[in-house]
Amino acid sequence: MVEQQQRKNGDQVEEARRQRAGIAAFLAGLISTLAFFAFGPGLPHVIDWGAILVALAVGVLARWACQSRMTRAARKKHEDL
Repeated sequence: MVEQQQRKNGDQVEEARRQRAGIAAFLAGLISTLAFFAFGPGLPHVIDWGAILVALAVGVLARWACQSRMTRAARKKHEDL
């Protein structure tokens, strides 16, 4: 019974950590893409709707990559136990 509670609490902590990392990865992808479009050499230095949509897509892709990597690492960790 106690082991189940500890596992449940550990899973909640791991999920919260995974969620925070996903948010950080999304923001990093979004901001870096917008910065690229704003300050990239040879670009018109205009943030339009296309740049915003691309930045959102890159942010979503970064979040997905981060969370899938963390999930894979957690599975591997649980398999080793």
